Amino acid sequence: MIRINLLGLAKGKKGRRSSASSMPSISVGSSSPTLLFILIVGVGLVLNCCYYFKLVHDRDRIARDMQAAEIENRRLAQVKSSYMEAEKEKELYKRRIDVIEQLHNNQMGPVTLLSTIGDTVNATDAVWLVTMKEDGNNINLDGMALSPSAVANLMRNLEKTGYFKTVEIKETFQDETVKEIQAFQFTLTCERAQPQTQPLPPTQPPTQAQMQPAPAQKS
Repeated sequence: MIRINLLGLAKGKKGRRSSASSMPSISVGSSSPTLLFILIVGVGLVLNCCYYFKLVHDRDRIARDMQAAEIENRRLAQVKSSYMEAEKEKELYKRRIDVIEQLHNNQMGPVTLLSTIGDTVNATDAVWLVTMKEDGNNINLDGMALSPSAVANLMRNLEKTGYFKTVEIKETFQDETVKEIQAFQFTLTCERAQPQTQPLPPTQPPTQAQMQPAPAQKS
């Protein structure tokens, strides 16, 4: 047996009592395989319990994270749906605006052409416009003038507007039916500078002032 003195007191001499009181000594037997096995099993159980609780904690945390992610996914899906609806409405409004602008441009094209030709004819002396016809990108003007120089002035004034690329005279001749004055009928071909999206009506009647005959000249 192995004796362990826990108090660390020296042994008294044989036959004499120690003056100090002493605690009983504890004797420990030699290492037992059973005790060692129980100790190892206990430590393993403690570690397994700790690992189990850690797994349970991780499982609960992952479940909470998955639930939060699912909620966030649903929220983002609603946001995406709202965004797609807004994009559809934006595209619809854009198409409407484009159609309105196109209709406005198509409406303003003939109005601008008529206003340009009407103002140019009114600003040119001794010319009257009878008809106006569209032929593709060309505008044919039929009218009457008191002299060939008046026709030339009209051609120059039409070119100055910048609305036409070229202005050419197709034909001109003296109107023999008018006896009181010297009158010339003419036909001009005007090529537009830019193609027009909407065609003009085939004919446009002249204004009342343009249809009035020129005053007779005294000889």
